[in-house]
Amino acid sequence: IIFPVAFVVCRSLEGLKTFSYLEELILDNNLLGNDLLLPRLPHLHTLTLNKNQISFQRNTCKILLDHLAEVVPSLQYLSLLGNIACPNELVCKEKDEDDYQRYRYFVLHKLTNLKFLDTRKVTKREREEALIRGAFMKVVKPKDAKASSAAASASPEMHYTPLPPGSRDLTNHR
Repeated sequence: IIFPVAFVVCRSLEGLKTFSYLEELILDNNLLGNDLLLPRLPHLHTLTLNKNQISFQRNTCKILLDHLAEVVPSLQYLSLLGNIACPNELVCKEKDEDDYQRYRYFVLHKLTNLKFLDTRKVTKREREEALIRGAFMKVVKPKDAKASSAAASASPEMHYTPLPPGSRDLTNHR
């Protein structure tokens, strides 16, 4: 059964508890964040949360993924495209394909029944990698590499170099 839905921005999903046999749920382009709470939907196999406000801040995404694993045990297709949690090099120049792959391993580690994540089918190799290393794949990078390198060079006593002291002087060539 397909229900016509008016274009309303969702902030809460409390009313979904009456639809316990729901199989597909599309919640794209809303204001849903990491505090998203779904009721138990045991038959839900497809969930799209594209272009919402889901991020990997602190452990909140881990909590969200644990929540999804508990309340939607039949989930096979999940899409988080357009959220901060889903690294995308087309939207953010600091992200690359490696960031996206680590994100996939982390999500697959938490949601082991997924067959599709975002637009790609889950491969056997990805599933194996997610089981082994998925818990450690949360992407954490310094916010500003220039600021961290400037802070390191500001305190010379903290600066480490493997070169001998005589070779540090740039004017002393041999």
